[in-house]
Amino acid sequence: MTRIHDLLRTAPADAVGWTAGSQDLRFAEMDAWSDRIAADFLRRGVRRGDRIAVNGRTTPEWLAVYFAAAKIGAAVVGLSPRYRETEFAHILNDSGARLVVTEPSAGDVDFLALLGNLKLPGVSAATFAELGAAEPDTEALAAASAAVEKDDPVMIIYTSGTTGRPKGATLTHRGQLASAAAEADHLQLSADDVLPVAVPLNHVSGITCCILSALVARSRTVLLPSFDAGAAADLFRTAGLTMWVGVPTMHTLLLNHERFAGIDTSAIRVVVTGGANAEPALLQRLTAAFPKATVMNLYGLSEVSGAVVMTPWNAGTEATERSIGVPFPGVEAKIASPSGEALPTGETGELLFRTPSIMAGYHNLPAETAAALDADGWLHTGDMARADEDGCLTLQGRAKDMFVQGGFNIYPVEVENVLAAHPGVLLAAGVGVPDPVLGEIGRYYVVPAPESAVTEAELKEFCAVQVADYKVPRQIVVRDSLPLTPAGKVRKAALRAENG
Repeated sequence: MTRIHDLLRTAPADAVGWTAGSQDLRFAEMDAWSDRIAADFLRRGVRRGDRIAVNGRTTPEWLAVYFAAAKIGAAVVGLSPRYRETEFAHILNDSGARLVVTEPSAGDVDFLALLGNLKLPGVSAATFAELGAAEPDTEALAAASAAVEKDDPVMIIYTSGTTGRPKGATLTHRGQLASAAAEADHLQLSADDVLPVAVPLNHVSGITCCILSALVARSRTVLLPSFDAGAAADLFRTAGLTMWVGVPTMHTLLLNHERFAGIDTSAIRVVVTGGANAEPALLQRLTAAFPKATVMNLYGLSEVSGAVVMTPWNAGTEATERSIGVPFPGVEAKIASPSGEALPTGETGELLFRTPSIMAGYHNLPAETAAALDADGWLHTGDMARADEDGCLTLQGRAKDMFVQGGFNIYPVEVENVLAAHPGVLLAAGVGVPDPVLGEIGRYYVVPAPESAVTEAELKEFCAVQVADYKVPRQIVVRDSLPLTPAGKVRKAALRAENG
């Protein structure tokens, strides 16, 4: 089954697929709801190949629009309520979206007014509440649905921009379902599983890794409009969760929240962490907090539609803390030299993938697509890694993150992991900054744990006994927060920009 709406339509009609607050939504109800919205799109002139931008939180309404677009061959362009005028303008102009479906407002931001101020020609806007009121024209909808092919674009996900201006990765029905099915199989998901979704749906971590993987297995997902540690903690008491899924920032905030203290986590069989590097100290805390669960790393990219690597079930503690895991069956991985040659076990190079879930390309960016996807079908991730003797892949950091200090190559992730292991540190992120003598030096930004008074000198001393002297941070900046993307990753591009 390689079309997303077919997967929805064949789900058990009366089974509950989604829970949002006190609302349970059955698969058949979502199918009928999205039919009405799909027919509405057709009446508005949206056709196969068109783009529909969606701006909203993690809600059933967002999903109904996604499934509706899939049914008529339109592609959803993911937006975030955290975006502002510059980001909306770039993505809407770049994607060529003809319709924006949005929440009316969030906080003090009036999205309808904001979109109106952009004055984008040929772009109309509608709120979620305006869609799907009328019964569908079943004949027109059936014809539109029949024309959709497995390699049609279904979503354009704009990369989070941790290293620069976002690019639109074009994902297909076949690609998203290939990734979702591989993850569902690896996690051994079933109709008995219940997992939370508190990550954004405009990112593969939400739409593919959670929503579609659960749909493949007919599992139930519990939707949180946005992540709130207290609300997430309450789900362990009320929602019947069998899994906990999140990015490192979410895990840290949950574990530190007072409402999580004393919670019975014995029903949780798997804990998944992905979206950013998980420090060994965090993995240890997760293992202690969920003693009955298997803790797994997940590695994925927008460009491969979702996950491609996860911790194997039989991995020991050391392998889980060291590595991101092994590729899914059917996913080829290669550690490559700058010339593209495969490197032997233990050597660091760029991590490349060849997989059925790979993107169609970057929207309207042929040169960038050619740079990322080579002639042999390998995706160049920009991540540096090595393959270890046990077959696991160990990340060394982003190629763009590496800096050269006095002739030594330094990958900040190694030092970030050491800093994060200090009890007085909540978050850490490092970048290379210019230095007149050494060329570049490491500057590490640290967010202290609650009630911590950790100092730069204390942290340098802590690092000095754990890493080589040339890796010890030359500069440490303690601050209240770090710039994050909507997906919870640290925006290192913003940190670099602070240094000119």
